[in-house]
Amino acid sequence: MPSPFPGMNPYLEHPYFWPETHHWLIVEIARLLSPQLRPKYIVSVEVRVYETIDDSLTVGIPDVTILRPQITTNSTTSNVAVAAPPTQSMKVTIPMPIAIREGYLEIKNVATKEVVTVIELLSPTNKRTGKGREMYEKKREEILGSKTNLVEIDLLRGGKAMPIIGNNIDSHYRILVCRGNRRPNADLYAFNLQNMLPVFPLPLRLDDVEPMIDLQSLLNEIYDIAAYDLKIDYNREVVPPLSETDAAWVDAWLRDRGLK
Repeated sequence: MPSPFPGMNPYLEHPYFWPETHHWLIVEIARLLSPQLRPKYIVSVEVRVYETIDDSLTVGIPDVTILRPQITTNSTTSNVAVAAPPTQSMKVTIPMPIAIREGYLEIKNVATKEVVTVIELLSPTNKRTGKGREMYEKKREEILGSKTNLVEIDLLRGGKAMPIIGNNIDSHYRILVCRGNRRPNADLYAFNLQNMLPVFPLPLRLDDVEPMIDLQSLLNEIYDIAAYDLKIDYNREVVPPLSETDAAWVDAWLRDRGLK
């Protein structure tokens, strides 16, 4: 069963589904490109690993009732000191370090081993304050300071978008195609929930034939392979939440297709 949405399925942005979707997209993009790039280039699946604090856990102190021992008074005066009641423990939650693994793709020249293009699919940790964003921004700066091409795919509404000069573009999703020989200029594909995902070229070196990446077709295939139609409950609210206008559109769209 295909995804019911014309473009990005917002339910796939849920923290429960996104890691799997991220993995599938990385693999399927590599599968698409590999036969088209041979024998000059290879597609390498790379993994970035780091530890960060899981700030999604809520740290709180539950209500605790402190029981005081009952004191019996009488008319007899005593000089014996009464011990104070012991301090009672409280149940708390602490933030735990977790290992984050983020997949990305490198297009390498077979003869020279040079990394020609990097394809990044953003994760929630890349878009919120913390070690994940710091590490990604550092790598992004290194790529932009070299001749390496960068393709940056952002299919997440939540978090802070990656910086671009004159960033006054308001859209749910973005794909940035940045060629090493044209910087600081780049091509930005900005689109919303109601739009199909754009088809865009994979930048290589001059005079190379550049394959096209049809992300919408890949996402539709993944929806079937991963059986998301059996996993997603469309009666639940979208996470991260939608604006009132977008939520109304999603509700009407799903009702028209008998999914709510």
